[in-house]
Amino acid sequence: MKVEINLYATLARYLPDKVRQKDRIMEVKDGITIGDLLQQLDIPTEKAKLVFLDGVHADVGTVLQDGSRIGIFPPVGGG
Repeated sequence: MKVEINLYATLARYLPDKVRQKDRIMEVKDGITIGDLLQQLDIPTEKAKLVFLDGVHADVGTVLQDGSRIGIFPPVGGG
């Protein structure tokens, strides 16, 4: 199945080049969770502060569906 992955700010470097070149579409196995996807992309879980699935906040245990859109943001600081 195919999902769209958007990694923001410092996480963008984890997106494989071949996925970046294909409109951020990645082929994944059925039944994969967001946590599995993070592990597959070698993104440390603590670096994924906010996760959105189809525009709605989600957690790492959420199972992805074909056509899912995932947005992952790192922790941000400010002052």
